[in-house]
Amino acid sequence: MSTPTISAKTFNMPRKDKLFAYLAGDHIDKAFVRFTKGILIPAIALLIFLGLWSAGAKNVQTSLGVLPGPAKVWEQTISLYKEHTAERKKEVAFYDRMQKRIDKAVAAGKPEERIEKLMSRQYTGRATFFDQILTSLWTVMFGFMIASLIAVPIGIVCGMSSTLYQAVNPLIQVFKPVSPLAWLPLVTMVVSALYVSESPMFEKSFLNSAITVTLCCLWPTIINTTVGVSGVDKDLINVSRVLRLSWFTKTMKIVLPSSMPMIFTGLRLSLGIGWMVLIAAEMLAQNPGLGKFVWDEFQNGSSNSLARIMVAVLVIGFIGFLLDRGMLSLQRVFSWDKNAVLR
Repeated sequence: MSTPTISAKTFNMPRKDKLFAYLAGDHIDKAFVRFTKGILIPAIALLIFLGLWSAGAKNVQTSLGVLPGPAKVWEQTISLYKEHTAERKKEVAFYDRMQKRIDKAVAAGKPEERIEKLMSRQYTGRATFFDQILTSLWTVMFGFMIASLIAVPIGIVCGMSSTLYQAVNPLIQVFKPVSPLAWLPLVTMVVSALYVSESPMFEKSFLNSAITVTLCCLWPTIINTTVGVSGVDKDLINVSRVLRLSWFTKTMKIVLPSSMPMIFTGLRLSLGIGWMVLIAAEMLAQNPGLGKFVWDEFQNGSSNSLARIMVAVLVIGFIGFLLDRGMLSLQRVFSWDKNAVLR
């Protein structure tokens, strides 16, 4: 990009004239182009999509009624928010009542066991749509982090050793295309057999969903990390040999920084796959997240079920977009490729 120049005539202008000259410059055109590409065109495309959706939905008749349009979906979004706020008010009222009972028991000199029993009571109201969003996010991040902690080291070692990669690659190619619907029954049986505790830290439904996500998140990260590490400039590797760097130092100072863009590409792919896998896993494992919300609404079959499912679909897509943008932001922080966020 060429550096803009200022003529001597413009430089010698009074400050006010300089301002007008600046405002009349070509940067106005560039700003307009950025506004058009970044805001105006996406807004027009969104309006066209909403118009086509609204017009087309009226012509689709299902067993539960007409396919909901944007207005109906927005109405149910507001309804779900109101249900959430009402449930939170009930929770606050419950704990207020419990606190009064505890204070009354303390004032009456009740035994400590009785007071501790009152204090241990938890609100057992139903999970709202927003609670289920948080549950899904926690589940996918748990599974994704475990997968990353396993996949990145394996990818680094495979990338630095062609022999080991040839040994591991057949396993990767066999297990990579396996559907989460095939993993879930196996995971469920293994968790039920091994995770036996009277006071478990995690619910079995949560572990079933999270482990299924982990199994499906491994492969893109392993493959991309291996490719990134194996593609490190050979001159850099030779320099490390000349300097007699240890394996750990070479990995931390040369291999990881050079392969970081490919590692993050694998992480982005894994997180996207994990988010898709999670919804199906939650439907079958009945983990109280967005997948269970969609399944419950499908089973409910009320007049508002289709609109509520559509709300969940849009939320799932929007969260997936935010997760991808978040990974791009992390890549820009940790990688030398500072333009990654623009792609």
